[in-house]
Amino acid sequence: MRQPVRPPDSGSRSEPARRRGRLITRIAVALIFGLGLAAFWGTNAWLSDRFSETTRVRTELRLALYSGNIMSELQRTSVVPLLLVRDPQLANALDSGDFSKTSATLITAKEDIAAASIRLLDMTGRTVAATNRNLIGTSYATAPYFVEAQRSRETIFTATPRESAGTEFNYSRAVVVDGRVMGVIVVEAELSKFERAWAGISDAVAVTDSEGRIILTTEPKWRGLTMAEALAARDAPTAIQRALQATADWANDPPDAYLKGQAVMRTETRIPFRGWRMIAFTSYDSVREKVNAVLALEIMGFAILLAAAFYVLSRRARVQSALYRRESAELRALNARLTREIAERERVQKDLAVAEQTLAQSSKLAALGEMSAAVSHELNQPLAAMKTYLAGARLLLQRARPEEALSSFQRIDDLIERMGAITRQLKSYARKGGEAFEPVDLRAAVSSALAMMEPQLKARTVRITRAMTREPVMVMADRIRLEQVIINLLRNALDATKGVADPQIELILAQGETAVLAVRDNGPGITDLEKLFEPFWTTKKPGEGTGLGLAISSSIVSDLGGRLTAHNAEAGGAVFEMQLPLMSEQGNKAAPSGRAAE
Repeated sequence: MRQPVRPPDSGSRSEPARRRGRLITRIAVALIFGLGLAAFWGTNAWLSDRFSETTRVRTELRLALYSGNIMSELQRTSVVPLLLVRDPQLANALDSGDFSKTSATLITAKEDIAAASIRLLDMTGRTVAATNRNLIGTSYATAPYFVEAQRSRETIFTATPRESAGTEFNYSRAVVVDGRVMGVIVVEAELSKFERAWAGISDAVAVTDSEGRIILTTEPKWRGLTMAEALAARDAPTAIQRALQATADWANDPPDAYLKGQAVMRTETRIPFRGWRMIAFTSYDSVREKVNAVLALEIMGFAILLAAAFYVLSRRARVQSALYRRESAELRALNARLTREIAERERVQKDLAVAEQTLAQSSKLAALGEMSAAVSHELNQPLAAMKTYLAGARLLLQRARPEEALSSFQRIDDLIERMGAITRQLKSYARKGGEAFEPVDLRAAVSSALAMMEPQLKARTVRITRAMTREPVMVMADRIRLEQVIINLLRNALDATKGVADPQIELILAQGETAVLAVRDNGPGITDLEKLFEPFWTTKKPGEGTGLGLAISSSIVSDLGGRLTAHNAEAGGAVFEMQLPLMSEQGNKAAPSGRAAE
C-alpha cells in the first residue's frame, strides 16, 4: 500500500538563509536586466552607425552615376550648335529667306543627337525653323539665349524656367555668314528624362544651380526654390505625428532634415558644371528595419534567458508545494472520480433500459408505417400520370388518331413497368438490401423526371429554368430511384409555389469534385430546417401530404453515397442540393453505398 509523502520539516531551514536566498535572487534578476539594457543600447548604436554609413555610401555612388549622366548629356549637346552653325544649308536659308526644307533638316539632326528640340531664329528673334513646327513664328527676341548669343561668338548655355513647369536647358550660338550675324541656332538638352528616371527610386533627388536654386528635382513643388525654402515648405505635423516622429527617431543620430514628416539623411555631391550641385535625401526606414530585426532577436534571446532564470528559481518552490498538495489532491480526486463513476453508471443503466423499450416500440411502428406510407407515396405519381395518359388516349381515339393513342399506351406501359420497379425497390428497402447500379447521366435523369412531371406542370403556370453543363455528368446509381428523388424535389417545389404570383423553379446541374443538382423555388422558404428530413413531418394541410417524400429521398441519396441538404436562399425561397460522387471517383464499384446488389 502506498504510504503518504510527508512534507519536509519547515524548521530545517533558518530564516537568515531564506532572506539570503531571496537577496541573491533579486541581485541575479537585476544583473540580467542591466546586462540586457546595456547590450540593447550598444547594439543599437553600433548597428545604426554601420547601416547608416552603408546607406550613405550607396547613395553617394548613385549620385556619382547620376551626375555623370548629366555631364555626358550636357557635353554631347554642347557640340551640336557648333556643328549646325557650320551647315551651309542653314546659312543659305537665313540669307535667302527660304526655310521650306530647314525644319526637316533640324528634325533629322534632332533624331541623330537625341536632343529635346532645335530651333533656328532670325535676327529679329522669330522662329523660322524648328523641330516642333508649332513653334514656327514664335518670337524669342527677349530670351537670354538669343540676346547673349548675338553678343558672343561662342556657344552660350542658359537655364530658363518654363511657363508650364520645369526648366529649359539651352545651348545657343550665332550663325555668322561672311562676318555678319544672320541668326541664332538653339539646341535644348534633354535633362527632363533624368527626372523621370529618378522618380522610380525612393530617395528625393534635386539639382541646384550656382545660386542655389533647384532646377531639376523629383519633387515638383521644389522647382525654383532654394533647398532651405523647399525643406521649410511642409505641413505642420499634428500632435500624433510629432509623437510618432519622436518615437521613431529616438535611437538614431539627429537627422539631417525632415521630408514629408520622415527623418532623412542628406547626401550631396558636386557636378563639375557651372557650380551645380546634386542633393539626395534618403529615409532612415531601411536602416531602422535592419536594426530592429537584430534588436528583436536580442530581445527574444534575453527574454528566453530571463524565463529560464525564473524557471530555475521557482522550480524549488514548486517542488516543495507539490509535495504538500500531492497526497490530499490525489485523495480528493479519487473520491470525486468514484462518486462520478457511480452516478454515471446509475444514470446509464436507467437510460439504457428506457432506450431499449423505446427502440423496440419505434422499430415496430417505423417498419409498419414506413412500408405502408412509402408504397402509397411512391405509387401516387405514376398512377396520376397513367390517369392523364388514359384520358388523352381516349380523346385521341375519339378523334381517329390511333397512332398518337398508341404512343400514350406505350407511356402507360412504361409507367406500369416503373410501378413494378418501385415495388421491387420498396421490397428491397424493407429487407435493407440494394439495387443494381449502373452509369447514369444526371442530365438524362433530370429530363426523364420532367417528362414524368409533365401533367402537373401543364396544370399550372410555372416557369421552369434549367442550367445544365454541356458535358455528361455521370454517376453510378439506380436510375429509377434517382429519378424518384428528382421527382420528389420537383413536387415539393411545385407545392411551395402554389400561393406565389409568379411561380419559378430553377434546376442547376454542375460538377466539380462531386456532382451537384440544386432545385430552387421562390416560395416562402423553410421554417424548420432541423425537422425537414424527419418522417411524417410536413407543413402541408391534412390530406395534402404524408411527410415522407423528403425522408425517402434523403435515404435514397444516402444509399447512393451522396448527401441531400436544404437551406433558404438569400433572395427568398428554398434550395435543395443533392450531391453525388462522380463515376470517375467511384472506380469500378457497382454500388457507392457499399451494399451488395440484389
